[in-house]
Amino acid sequence: MLFTGPTRSIITKIDEFLNKVSEAALILLPSVESYLQGDLEEYEVRVRQIEILEGQADTTSRDVETQMYTRSLIPENRGDVLGLLESTDNVIDTIKATLLLFSQETPTIPESLHSGFRNLAEACAQATESLVTAEHAFFRDVRMVHDLVHKVKFYEREADRISDHLKRSIFQTDLDLAEKIHLRYFATNVEKVSDAAEDASQRLSIYAIKRMV
Repeated sequence: MLFTGPTRSIITKIDEFLNKVSEAALILLPSVESYLQGDLEEYEVRVRQIEILEGQADTTSRDVETQMYTRSLIPENRGDVLGLLESTDNVIDTIKATLLLFSQETPTIPESLHSGFRNLAEACAQATESLVTAEHAFFRDVRMVHDLVHKVKFYEREADRISDHLKRSIFQTDLDLAEKIHLRYFATNVEKVSDAAEDASQRLSIYAIKRMV
């Protein structure tokens, strides 16, 4: 375990932060489902939940940073931990930004494309969930990180595959070109969630290797 004794409280804060990211991932798919079903009122409720979680995650991350500096905790690992929090915070930021785009621009998505957007959101959520699990392991049993990061990469590749198929399907519809480009833009933005999760997992892999050498 990375932290012991007086620094144990940091683990609690980091767990709290990671739990907020996990909750946001769990809300991603139901949010997209609500939008596809035309339940915009429910969709806005879920967007608000994401905004609250993102704000809470930011506050918790700042609390961890403050404690680590003011109490001079684990200076030898401080940069790695803060870098990890920063890259993971980017994942929840990306989830919020993606869902806000649907709220702001309200694209009309043909029913034939619903399964594609649904599957893409699910893969992105799974990539994020796998990342959170890997980060919990980093602070408890670093030997598990490699296998868990592999899952993040798997789901990121799956999101790439689904996104590619979805974009091809978009351009095979009878929609006009402007609508096709608009929907491709939304597919790309949903996919960014898995990209952000993979970026964070790559940083996590480096930190895990540093701890084991």
